[in-house]
Amino acid sequence: MTDTLSRTFAALADPTRRAILARLSAGEATVNELAEPLPMSLPAVSRHLKVLEQAGLITRGRTRQWRPCRLEAKPLEDVADWVAAYRRFWDDGFDRLEEHLRKLTGDA
Repeated sequence: MTDTLSRTFAALADPTRRAILARLSAGEATVNELAEPLPMSLPAVSRHLKVLEQAGLITRGRTRQWRPCRLEAKPLEDVADWVAAYRRFWDDGFDRLEEHLRKLTGDA
């Protein structure tokens, strides 16, 4: 996968990685803090973090011995923009459904 959107979707496909991102939306966290509620080993959490980092969804800082993880919004904005392009399709479909329902109920 070479394009950013594909890497982002691949990273978001895993529920553990989505849980990590949800936690990071509340603020920075260390690997240990992120691993605490997850039912897996620390090395497994680190592998998930590596995928998120490669997708550009997180960055890892360095403060003395701590390496806090931070959520990066840009790839999520790109996903939102991509999805928004289909909003007109959905809106048009709902408008047609509404029109059809009005005809059925005699409100047209």
